[in-house]
Amino acid sequence: MTNKAEASRPSEAKQRALVHQLVQTIDAHPDDYHAYYDLTVLLTAGQDFEQAEALAMKALGKFETDRQAADLFRYALGNVYYQAQEYDKALPYYQKIQDTKLKNDAYVMMGQSLMAKRDYQHALVWALTAQEAQPTALDTNLLVADILLALGNNQQAYTYYQLARQVDPRSGKAAFNAGLTAMVLGKPYAALFESAEKLDPEYFQKHQQQLTDIEKTLAAQKSGDDQATKS
Repeated sequence: MTNKAEASRPSEAKQRALVHQLVQTIDAHPDDYHAYYDLTVLLTAGQDFEQAEALAMKALGKFETDRQAADLFRYALGNVYYQAQEYDKALPYYQKIQDTKLKNDAYVMMGQSLMAKRDYQHALVWALTAQEAQPTALDTNLLVADILLALGNNQQAYTYYQLARQVDPRSGKAAFNAGLTAMVLGKPYAALFESAEKLDPEYFQKHQQQLTDIEKTLAAQKSGDDQATKS
């Protein structure tokens, strides 16, 4: 799934030019928090996590009396740590956010952070909270489904992948994973894989090994069952 902390990484030359431009904006308008936030996001996208962290910390201190701005920098700091795979540092910043819209995004990021730590039970709590707040968002339904799949709850995972498909019928990931869970559950799956390959051939190819592995596992189980029946 697309996580909310992700940003496309600019080319090195473009990165330098944009950083220079934003630094000039900050110098010219030191009390406008938007440029600080934009620069933090840009540095994070460029994987310059040390500078992004320092800037977001500085901005959080400078604008802490402005609740909206402070929450924005807490979210930015959480995203810096998430992208740097320092999930234990990210979580407290997401948890402190009060702004209603950002809070929903923070729930998703908390779910993703805990999933990355393989703490699936706690990840599921936050993912379900996010899904209840945004039931028609593709990413919330995919996140819940992914965690349920990781927990081995294929039936519920299938339900949420199908919900994700209803939200966005163009999602190749939702179609592919609905197909995987359908295969395990003994439901019709061929049309789902066909749809996934058409919608997102790159995702389909990248995850085809998963499909092969499940096919082998199911074949081995069937073979074992057949042997048990004969004996």
